[in-house]
Amino acid sequence: MTKKLTSVLSFLLLCSCVSNSTHDELQNEHSALEKEYNDAKAKVDELETLVAQLEQELGKASANKKSMANSIQHMKDALKKESERKQEVEKRLAEFRKLISRFKTLTDAGELSIQIKDGRMVVVLPSDVLFKSGSASLSPKGVDTIEKVAKVLLTIKGKQFQIEGHTDNVPIRSPKYPSNWELASARALTVLKIMKNAGLPENTISAASFADTKPVSENDNKEGRALNRRIDVVVIPDLSLLPGYEELQQQSQQ
Repeated sequence: MTKKLTSVLSFLLLCSCVSNSTHDELQNEHSALEKEYNDAKAKVDELETLVAQLEQELGKASANKKSMANSIQHMKDALKKESERKQEVEKRLAEFRKLISRFKTLTDAGELSIQIKDGRMVVVLPSDVLFKSGSASLSPKGVDTIEKVAKVLLTIKGKQFQIEGHTDNVPIRSPKYPSNWELASARALTVLKIMKNAGLPENTISAASFADTKPVSENDNKEGRALNRRIDVVVIPDLSLLPGYEELQQQSQQ
């Protein structure tokens, strides 16, 4: 009986050892799996964070790309406008040089000067060469000068000309000319009529009076007042040739 009991005890001990060994193996496997899971989870979390960062960077890149595209377009638009402006400036410079060359004989003789005023090309004729003080009647030399100017203007095609009368600030009060406005107006109209008789089409010329409102020099000395007494023949700019004219025209029609 003792022998049988010993055998039974031996069998139970063996089973216990096998059971403990299997449990340890399963525990180890579980621990390994847990570690592998935690490692994988950490990697997934890391990758998810990276993906989120990449998506954020991609969004920024997309916004930056759009902003850059807008900036490039703005620069192209600005370049186009500046190019158009440059072309217009070059054209106006060429016209100005041509105007100077056409009037060279008269400018060399001191009968007139060519200037740019308020963005307009202007033929400036001193009133003292054309008119006696307080008078709107042209002197013989004045008539000759105006006819020469008209002949040159006839060679400038497709332009409008405005004849502007200017005086100094010395008041005039006479039955015929109650103020400098009437005197400047009468002088401008006298020049206009001579130019018309010299062949300039009526639809290309007009007259205006500015009296003493646009001086080009001081009125406190003789020389300055002489400069202010003048006839300006203005070459009127054609707005249709300027950049932005179409937009301006559309705006005026709204």
